[in-house]
Amino acid sequence: MSDILKKEDYEEPRCLLCDEPEEAETVHPVPQQRIIEKMDEYMSRRDYAGAERHLKYWLEEAKAGNDLRGQLMLYNELTGHYRKTGEKDNSLSAAENALQTVEKLGMAGTVSAGTAYVNAATAYSAFGEKERALELFEQAEKHYEEAGNVPPHLLGGLYNNMALVLVALKRFRKAHERYDRAMELMAKVEGGVLEQAITCLNRADAWAAELGEEDAEPKIFPLLDEAYDLLKTPEVPRDGYYAFVLEKCAPGFAYYGYFAAAEEFKKESERIYEGA
Repeated sequence: MSDILKKEDYEEPRCLLCDEPEEAETVHPVPQQRIIEKMDEYMSRRDYAGAERHLKYWLEEAKAGNDLRGQLMLYNELTGHYRKTGEKDNSLSAAENALQTVEKLGMAGTVSAGTAYVNAATAYSAFGEKERALELFEQAEKHYEEAGNVPPHLLGGLYNNMALVLVALKRFRKAHERYDRAMELMAKVEGGVLEQAITCLNRADAWAAELGEEDAEPKIFPLLDEAYDLLKTPEVPRDGYYAFVLEKCAPGFAYYGYFAAAEEFKKESERIYEGA
């Protein structure tokens, strides 16, 4: 989910109008790809403590090396990490630091800016601050629109998470519009069926909130069937991310009475984690 920046995204231009050119501050970049790969290893084992140590270590290295792009990536990762572990203050602090770093880099109207705003909005939403989350999602949408050529998986993530907030605020029509866009976009992404399954379950909750569970049953059950089929897609790698998605989806199936599916996915998730 993290967006690795290019050199031109963060370098400050030299002062061409001054008598003396400004000295460029030396930047020692952190190895972003290696950091992400190691983070994936920690998460595949659900080693949250190790993941936190890993990210905090490299954040200090990025600060010491004047690497703003590295700091942005690490603040984004910490925002998500603390969101998953339920640490509100740490997650929102990392989110705000990420947004401040976007400003320092002068990255308005870029894909990286949009992604940082999506991450921050998702964190605020997770901790119940829905109005602030919607404001950030709307800003993310503007950054993506200005950037153009945004990868479909990023837009799909924006619309899916934005719809969750709109449902919480009882703006159901706009929520369903975002879910429609999310499903269309993730159909274009390799492995996007997992995100589509999550969208189906989220949309079931949206119909239940809008119509009441009993009246919404004709809409809910087809969505659960669709989600089940998507999660069983043979081509999807049975890796740590697949296990994470199954773990996330299982309670939704159980809530609506699909107990066999919930148990199946829970066991499969545990099997993958144990073998990691």
